[in-house]
Order: sequence, then C-alpha cells, then structure tokens
Amino acid sequence: MNIEDLNIIDWTLLGALALPFIVQIYFYARYMAAPARRLRKDKKKDQVVNDQMVNAPGVSVILCAHNESENLSHYLQALLTQDYPIYEVIVVDDGSEDSTREVIERYMVRDERLHMTFVPYGARVRSTKKLALTLAAKAAKYDYLLLTDADCVPESNRWISTMMAGFGDAQSAKDVVLGYGAYFAERGHINRLVRFDTLFNGLHYLGDALCGHPYMGVGRNLAYRKSLFFESGGFTHMMTNRAGDDDLFVNHVATKTNTAVVMNPDSYTWSLSKKSMKEWWQQKRRHLSVSPDYRSGTKFRLTLEPMTRGLFYALVIALIVYALWDYNWLQPMLPSLRQFLLIGTALVLFFVRWITQASIINVSARRMGQRGFSMFTILWFDITLPLVNLWMLAVPKRIKKW
Repeated sequence: MNIEDLNIIDWTLLGALALPFIVQIYFYARYMAAPARRLRKDKKKDQVVNDQMVNAPGVSVILCAHNESENLSHYLQALLTQDYPIYEVIVVDDGSEDSTREVIERYMVRDERLHMTFVPYGARVRSTKKLALTLAAKAAKYDYLLLTDADCVPESNRWISTMMAGFGDAQSAKDVVLGYGAYFAERGHINRLVRFDTLFNGLHYLGDALCGHPYMGVGRNLAYRKSLFFESGGFTHMMTNRAGDDDLFVNHVATKTNTAVVMNPDSYTWSLSKKSMKEWWQQKRRHLSVSPDYRSGTKFRLTLEPMTRGLFYALVIALIVYALWDYNWLQPMLPSLRQFLLIGTALVLFFVRWITQASIINVSARRMGQRGFSMFTILWFDITLPLVNLWMLAVPKRIKKW
C-alpha cells in the first residue's frame, strides 16, 4: 500500500486529530510547564529576598474566620513567627458561633501585631466574606495586603518575605502577586482528586500568568496593594456573586505588566483537603460559579483547553472505530496496511500526549515538593474532571456563603 491509497475521509480524520493534538502539546509545553521552569529561577532569588529585607515595606496579613477555632489554634502561631521585620496579622471574625473570638483574643494578649475585627451580626449582604475582606483592608496599616485562609499553614517562616519579593523594586514594581496553595497528601481517592485538581489548576493559572495572561488567584495565597484594591472599586462590581473574592477580583485587576508569580517553595501555603465528596463538590461548584463573569479572553482560553482535550479523545476513538469498520470479525485476519496506519497514528498521538502530560505534571509536582500521580490516575482524572465541571456549569445550584 502507498500513502496515496488513503482516501479523503482518512486524510480528514487524520488532520482533524492532528489539530487538537498540536493544541494540547502546545498548552502543556508552554503553559503547564512554565511554573516548573520558573522554579529554577526563584530558587536562586534568596539573596534578592535577603537584600529586600533591609528596606522591607510593611505588610498586612489578612485572613477571614468562620467557625475556625480549631484551625486558628493550630496555625495562627505560624503567621506570628514569620521572619519579616514589619507586618501585622488581621483576623476577621465572620459570624463565628464557636470559640473563634476567644482563640484570637488569647493570641492577641501574646502578640501586639495581631488584630481582630468582625462582620456585624446579621449583615444583609450576599457575600459576608467580601465584606470581611473589605473591612480588613480598611483597617490595614500597610499598603501591601497578603491574604490566606484560617486553615492554611505557610511552608516556612519565610513565607511573607518570599511573597513580598514578588512585588519587586521601584523600577519593576508590581501590584498583584500570585502564590500557590497546596494540599497535604493523605490516603484516599478524594485526597488524590483534590490534590490533582488543585495542582492542575495551579499549573494552569500560574503558567498563564507567567506567559502574560493572568486570570485568577486563590485566596489561600494571594497578595496585592491596598491602593489597587480601593482604586479598582474593591468587590463592588461582583457583589451579586457569593464567591469570587479571589479569582474574580484578580481577573478584574490583573494585567501582564502589574502581576508577578512567585514559585519559590518557601512561598507556598498548605491545607488539609476536604474529607467527603460532598464538601469537595460544594467547594468546586463555588469556584466554577464565577467563571461566566471572567473576561472574554479568559473564557476563550479556559474553554479552548477542555474543548480540544475532549475532541482529541473523541477523534482517537472515532479513528480506531472507523479503521476497523469494515474488518471481517467472522474471518479474522491481520488488519490491512491502511488500518495499521490509521490505528497506529491514533495510538501514537494518544500515547505521546499522555506521556507528555504525565511527565510535566509529575515533574512539576516533585519540584513543588508534592507527591506525584500514577499514569492511570492522571488519565482517569483527565477524562472525568472536565465532565464534572461541565455538569456543575450546566446544572447551577445555590452556593453557600462559605
């Protein structure tokens, strides 16, 4: 058989498969691998961080707490023992019904850098967390705001200093700094699901930002200037959304020139993952609920990847089925050279993408101090998570405040 023996349908299917394959390989090589490439540079910035400590600007660390007495008891001390000369910690009690306030007051006696404010009881707003963050920003002494959550613990006592290094010097000053919030590795399928989803999304938004397209951040580890917050109107343009205090705000204010990414492992925060599928489902739905309000360019890029991913899988299956369509199963014999070519091409492209994807994800995970994933775990989540996201977007449901 000569290559000229392939018919127009054969060539159409092969061409159709090649297009999403190229898009997918480009996506992983350029965007998903960008954080791992940046890691090498950020690990060499220790001297820069130390130099900046000499004239370090003040920073206000902000976290909101809703029934977080246990987490604050475990993790608040890590925020008060940071190796940074000028900072304060502001905890906003958002209508807690446990002993959250008592825990904060106990720490306030020990450390005068710790302050507390609260959301007025019965505040009639759609998102009390946005109100809590706004109150904290108004109360902040300093122009640099560093956000985290009550259930997060920094990787080290250099968390503040490494995140603040992202703002740069006077010549290259930034307004927004994106950090990474990881989850501890534990046993169980839900933990693997949460860690994979978090790592994939983290590589995605950090990689996009490194390539000049910042579109979101996570409230577990995010910094921006207080002046930017109020000059941009804070959360006034998104008060109809219960969520979005982190990713939607960043999508609104972040640009190629005013945003920096910090990948130094000392800058990470760590949290315990959700313990049940119901809790993760609610958390995931809350995040996805604001995606329709992203900028048009962001929505196009976020849609392109899963669309080409689904198309790639569909075309691999379609090409194999098409190649075997006229195979005589009653009289088995070796497939024809044409069938070998069509099926072989589909399988080669499938495995090249799979190996590329697994390599980039696992190399990135290891460089970021996380546990990797098996090839089949990656394949399983790669197929099922877009379907879960599509279902959540197609079947909207009331989102809880927290």
